[in-house]
Amino acid sequence: MRTAIGVVFLAFFLASSATITQAQTIQEEGEVVVVSVDSTNLRFSPETVTITEGDSVRFFWSGEILAHNAVDKNGLFDSGDASRNVDYTFTFERGTNGSFEYVCEPHEDFGMVGIIIVNAAPNEEMPPIEDNSESESFLPGFSTVIAISSLGFASLFSRIDD
Repeated sequence: MRTAIGVVFLAFFLASSATITQAQTIQEEGEVVVVSVDSTNLRFSPETVTITEGDSVRFFWSGEILAHNAVDKNGLFDSGDASRNVDYTFTFERGTNGSFEYVCEPHEDFGMVGIIIVNAAPNEEMPPIEDNSESESFLPGFSTVIAISSLGFASLFSRIDD
């Protein structure tokens, strides 16, 4: 009986620590702006996007009539060979602010061009990169303390029942 109660408490607290870690990961990521192909099949939609350093642009289209790609004119990103199905994401890290013109290589002459404007991130939104080894180890250590405490309480309650 004691073992069953201990295992239940241990599983509960390990699951809740995983949820905390996942929530923190989601909060630290930037926004994602999706660029697709419009109904003419010869334009990006939207043609111009404005983001902040740390944000991502996802080039996504599926089942298009014509094959497309998205290639930065200065070589910063390249979604690969033109395809009817593309799912490519590029993240603009700190220090990549500016204006970036990209093209669909097979349809550049038809005006299939887009612009990504990347604004510098304010200092308060993008703190300097620090060594996360201490903060990452905090949650597993916290989970261990909670799990051991739970086992102690479970054994205490099982002794009371006996």
